[in-house]
Amino acid sequence: MSRVTEAEVAEAAIKVLTDRATGRATIRELIEEIPNYLTLSAEDLAPSPTRPGEALWEQQVRNIASHKASPGNAIYEGKLVAIPGGLALPGCEVAA
Repeated sequence: MSRVTEAEVAEAAIKVLTDRATGRATIRELIEEIPNYLTLSAEDLAPSPTRPGEALWEQQVRNIASHKASPGNAIYEGKLVAIPGGLALPGCEVAA
């Protein structure tokens, strides 16, 4: 099984957020929940060479916000919104 793509991780994040009443989550919450929505390979679970204590796929969650100016990115495409410390569905940026 090959590694998941950033787009697949973003789609899993959208599913997590859709299942939340607020449509918002911190990066830590997303990292806790995404494995319930996405099958991760041994390669995905390998330690990140650049972020100690973090798996490669976890870095991809953070990359969603880092790559927001890139075409094809979920934020760039309007599917997600970066909020302080996390992500939200469009229209759910402000806490109720």
